[in-house]
Amino acid sequence: MKTILRTNKLCKTFSNAGVQQHVLKNIDLEIFEDDFTIIMGASGGGKSTLLYALSGMDSPTLGEVFFGEENIAKYSQDKLAVFRRENCGFVFQQIYLVESMSVIDNVVVAGMLLKEKRKELVERAKKLLQFIGIDESLWKKLPNQLSGGEAQRVGVARASINNPKVLFADEPTGALNSVMASAVLDSLTQSNQNGQGIVMVTHDINSALRGNRILYLKDGKIEGELKLERYVGECDERRKMVKDFLSSQGW
Repeated sequence: MKTILRTNKLCKTFSNAGVQQHVLKNIDLEIFEDDFTIIMGASGGGKSTLLYALSGMDSPTLGEVFFGEENIAKYSQDKLAVFRRENCGFVFQQIYLVESMSVIDNVVVAGMLLKEKRKELVERAKKLLQFIGIDESLWKKLPNQLSGGEAQRVGVARASINNPKVLFADEPTGALNSVMASAVLDSLTQSNQNGQGIVMVTHDINSALRGNRILYLKDGKIEGELKLERYVGECDERRKMVKDFLSSQGW
């Protein structure tokens, strides 16, 4: 497997009223191309902080983050912005669709940041929306006319419009009911099966089942790892493996 992201002694420290909080502690980690990597752990354990450091949304206090051969920890903020635009897609718990734009325009506008031709972007957006199960009857609607699950799937399409090398997802189903969450997870799973690398933070075991690699973060360190076969559907054995692994980590 090809390594697409790698960290070396990654540390992140925050200061609050003069008190140092060490959120990430000397993390050495490889993220592999085409993997669906899950990051789990207790609240406050550093999951989102690690995701942001890996994606260039935040800079480490110490250590290195290599994307391919480039150490993005050394990039300026302007260079990081270009890097993220060209290499990363993002899906958050808060969907952040532009309320005054239609569904398809929300997807297309993200691609325009790379100055591609609108006609080509529209065709790509249509294919993405079809791929993740957003019916054509919804394409001209505004975000407030969608269900939460539909809106989040549009968010997945938007995150994918620039063909990112890695799609980063931070609790993408956290605000959804089980039916909506399942539809979003199906979209992410389909994208991964189509070759899209994904790194996802979650606290939900149903979400974790979709990954082929689960990392458990505790007190700023990776304390455990579980490798799985590619997800092909729900089964009792897979759920038991994940539950047993999480239980062994104190989850």
